[in-house]
Amino acid sequence: MATDLDPRSIAFTDADGASTTLADYGDAVILVVNVASKCGLTPQYEQLEQLQRTYGDRGLRVIGFPCNQFMGQEPGSMEEILDYCATTWGVSFPIADKVRVNGSQAAPLYKALKKTKDHAGLGGPVAWNFEKFVILPSGEVERFRPKTTPDDPAIVELIEKHLPR
Repeated sequence: MATDLDPRSIAFTDADGASTTLADYGDAVILVVNVASKCGLTPQYEQLEQLQRTYGDRGLRVIGFPCNQFMGQEPGSMEEILDYCATTWGVSFPIADKVRVNGSQAAPLYKALKKTKDHAGLGGPVAWNFEKFVILPSGEVERFRPKTTPDDPAIVELIEKHLPR
C-alpha cells in the first residue's frame, strides 16, 4: 500500500563501502529485497535475477540488502556473499552492504520502508528474509511479504505498469 514516504533520498552503503541513494538510479522502478544466503527462500535469487534481466533495460533495478537478523542466515563477509550470489545464482543486480532491517539499529532506508503496509494492511517489522519493497518512480512504495515470490503476478504487473521505458 502507498505511503507519503519517498525513500529515494535516504543514503545507504553499497557493497564497496560507498554511500549512495535510490535516487542515483534515476526514474527506475526499484525492487528492494533483504536477502540471506542460507535461507529456505534463497531460490528467490533466481527469480530476482530473471526480473532484472527481463526488465532492466526498461528501467527496473533490483537491489539486494544482505541481512543476518533472521536465525543468522547471512553470516558471511561481503566478499563471501557477493561470491555466493554470483557463482550460485548468477546475480548481476547490485548487492548493498549488510544491514539490519529491524530494531533500533535498523538501516534508515528500512526504517522508512517498514512504514508501508502490505496488501493485507499489515505494516511494522520485516517478517523474514526476502521481504520485498517495490519503489515506484513517484516514490510510492508497495510491500510484499517473504513468501510472495518475485515473479508473483501482483509484483510483475506493478513493475510493468510503472516502468519508465
